[in-house]
Amino acid sequence: MPHLVILYTPNIEAETDMSALCRTLADTMLKQRDEADKPVFPIGGTRVLAYPAAHYAVADGKADYAFVYLNIRMAAGRSEAVKKKAGDELLADVRAHFAPVFAQRHIGITLQIDESPGQVYDGKHSNLHPLFNKT
Repeated sequence: MPHLVILYTPNIEAETDMSALCRTLADTMLKQRDEADKPVFPIGGTRVLAYPAAHYAVADGKADYAFVYLNIRMAAGRSEAVKKKAGDELLADVRAHFAPVFAQRHIGITLQIDESPGQVYDGKHSNLHPLFNKT
């Protein structure tokens, strides 16, 4: 963890590069540092995934409205200041990315950060972490 999942209305795909947004957001996540100047998110656990919604309804349906929902799920343990800084910087990236779309159409954007403090089950299987944990 952390995982950032983006759900969006596919009516914006021709107007933006979602792969570029994913890379930008992953890079911003990896640049985050805590109060002790330690990385906030592990390199091997950082994932950004984007999915177009197969079915959707936005607002009153009287126009070709668009929507982007971003949700970051992370393990508990980070300070409120660290979470706010990460959220603010990620939202700034999202706003910059979608500025041209905003200028052409109506679009709603929501970014939320969720913690998973009391997971019932958290199974993992990965060989990515060893690539980056060579200290």
